[in-house]
Amino acid sequence: MATNTISLLPIPPCCRKTQSYLLSHPPNLKPGVLVTSFAGTKLSIRPTSHLRRSTAAALAGLSRLPTSKQGDSSEEPPKWSARAIKALVMGELEAHKLCYRQTGTESLLLGILVEGTSLAAKSLRANGITIFKVQDEIVKLLGKGNLFNRSPSTPPLTKPAQMALDWAVDEKLKSGEITVTCMLLGIWSVKESAGHRIMATLGFDDEKAKELAESVSSILRLASDLAS
Repeated sequence: MATNTISLLPIPPCCRKTQSYLLSHPPNLKPGVLVTSFAGTKLSIRPTSHLRRSTAAALAGLSRLPTSKQGDSSEEPPKWSARAIKALVMGELEAHKLCYRQTGTESLLLGILVEGTSLAAKSLRANGITIFKVQDEIVKLLGKGNLFNRSPSTPPLTKPAQMALDWAVDEKLKSGEITVTCMLLGIWSVKESAGHRIMATLGFDDEKAKELAESVSSILRLASDLAS
């Protein structure tokens, strides 16, 4: 009687390290564990708690932001929209990825685009301002970060970035909370900042800023009319 046999092909040299690594580090697919893609011949496994720590650190930083330019401690802490919080967190992460020691207005601008769902992000994309274009302009303007000078996981804000967020806190565009649009217009308000210069280079101007602010006002009026 014929016997079925299976021929085992030799494992190519390029895969042996991967096989050895997987045998000694079996993928853990339990909840709370993120398995990333292959990087060379190694499998990188990182817990999602790292991302939670980054988010928690950014949220802790929000509590240190001033409630107004006057610094009136009697005021209630400003309310941030979920999208604005995410845009700020993404901005810090982008600064870290670029190996910058601080989070500037240019990184906040990137964070707004990475978050991507806000009216401000949609307005930027409609005007041809994309993540890749902003990244290119950042490198042209500020140069590449030093790979050997490790960036903090949550790089602190530069003075212009703090000024942009101060503007956002003070304005709030009458919505009662700090939105991504407030952040973007805050960046635009700091004329000498890297974020403003990059936006201007890519075609953003005062007229587009005014249109964005008016769009928010129209949405707020419509929401108020529907609620009444």
